[in-house]
This record gives sequence, structure tokens and C-alpha cells, in this order.
Amino acid sequence: MILRHCIAPPRAFTQFSHDLIRHPRLSSDAVRLLTWQLSLPLGARESLSRTAERARIGATAFTRAKRQLKEEGFVHERRVQVSGGLWVTQQLVSNVPLSPGEAAKVLARTPVASVPEPASANPVSPQVAPSRRNPTVGVPTPRLTDGHPWKDPGENTSHHPAEPEPEPKTGTEPQPDPGPATDQARALVADLPHLSPDLRSIPRGMHAELTRLTADWLAAGHTPTVRTHILRGLPSDGTPVHRPGGLLRYLLRDVPPATEQRGATPAPASEPSLPSPVARLSARLTGTRECEGGHVQPRLFRPVGDERLCPLCATP
Repeated sequence: MILRHCIAPPRAFTQFSHDLIRHPRLSSDAVRLLTWQLSLPLGARESLSRTAERARIGATAFTRAKRQLKEEGFVHERRVQVSGGLWVTQQLVSNVPLSPGEAAKVLARTPVASVPEPASANPVSPQVAPSRRNPTVGVPTPRLTDGHPWKDPGENTSHHPAEPEPEPKTGTEPQPDPGPATDQARALVADLPHLSPDLRSIPRGMHAELTRLTADWLAAGHTPTVRTHILRGLPSDGTPVHRPGGLLRYLLRDVPPATEQRGATPAPASEPSLPSPVARLSARLTGTRECEGGHVQPRLFRPVGDERLCPLCATP
């Protein structure tokens, strides 16, 4: 059994319909938001968001309550443009559901404030149009795109003058003298990537230097032995060559005499001969020799004895 005790308030009360308080599709937050708005004094222009803030209704609950009130016709909104191109939002709250047409007629009779009202101590904030923005002091100027203003840093020790940019190194390498030997050396350097897979990534910037070094070998009479010397300088244990240009520069830097490359005169039997250094030749090229014949491309063959020509060149 429930007992109810009600005392009629002598002042500051508002009458609401039972249909509004017992509405089946309005949540408690929606009913509280609507009754709070309807209890405001006549002429108050407090927004729904401000009412929700004062009634301690959270943001999510306020959004849901406002959506329910708009769906049931208790709240209507519209955006209107006032003088100066500013836009304001008008909110209409009613104690009975209104259709969109009925709400539009009521809003049409409501004037829109064009100037802000003076601030007051009343916590009920009036709904007014936004005020005009104060213009920026000065006149608009174009954006600077040429960096910082020029400043002489002669006496400013914390900002030293910028160092001059280094001159490009293009063309600083000495170019080989033009001639038949240079053309032959240039063709030999261009053909080095086909000589071994380790020489496929020679930088193009080193071609001029390698051409000059190769021309020195050709001028010394090492025409048929340059490729053999390069092949012997490659690693034979399968170690990858990461800088083939630097390796070629190291191999071609010192030019030996022609007699040293072709073989020196054997020493007398009375003098013990020194053991010849072991050549570092690739395992798949062990026992091969470059033919000294007139081939366009270097041709390696496996000699049976001490022959210097491949079987093709040796055949008359």
C-alpha cells in the first residue's frame, strides 16, 4: 500500500499535463529537460544545452533526450540568418506536441535578436544572435615567401655566416688523353661487367678513372693480360664484392713492367728460385688462360700444355 501526501505550493509552481509526465516514449531525462524548460519565466531564452548542464544531465543522455523530444514534437529547431550574414539557431519548446507546420508558424511570429543583450547576473542566459567580430588591426598584407630578413652577422657571434657551398666535383677527374689506346681501354672497361658477375655494379662515375688506369696498362704492353690480372684479383672463396670500382682501382693502380707480366728469364740452376706467389683465381676459372689471339671479346680456354692460343686460333 502506497500513501501519498501532497501540499499545493503557494508560489513558483507550474502545471503540467499527466500525459506529459507519464509519456511512454520519453525517458526520465527527457521529461526532466522538458519540464525544466517549461518552468522557466516568460521571456527566458535559455538553450536546451544550458538547461541540461544545470540539471546535471550528461552529454550522451542529453543527446538521447533531445532526440526523443524532437521525435514526439515537443521540441523544434531551425537555423535563420540575421543581419551581417550571421546564423542563429531558434529552439521552440511546447507543452503539447506540434507538427512541423504548426511549429513553423509559431517560429515565424518570433523575432530574432540582431544585437547581443547586456550581460546580467541572472543565471538564465537569453538566446541572442552572435555579436559582430571586431576587425583585425591594420591592413592585410601578403605572406612573406623569401625567408628571414637579411641580417649582417658580422658582429653576431652566435650566428656565424653560412659557409660557401663546395663546388661540384663534376669534371674534376682528369680525363684520359684521346687516342687509340684510350678507346681500347674505354671498350675494355665497358666490357668488365661481362667478365665476372662480381663486376656488374661498377659505378659510372668511376669509368673515366678506370679508363685512365687501364690505358696505362695498355701503354705498358699488357694488352692481353689485363683481364687475367683482374680475374686473379677477384676473391676465389665466393666472398661477395661490395665495391667493385674500388677493387679495380686497387688492382690497376700499380703498372708492372711488361717483362714482369710476361715472365722473367729463368734463374741459373745454381741459384734457388723463389716460389711464385699463389694466384687468387676463381674456382670455376682454375686452369684457364686468356687467348692472345685477335678476339673481339676475351676468350678463356683450358690449355693442355704451354700454348697461348685457343684451339680455334691455333687451327690454320
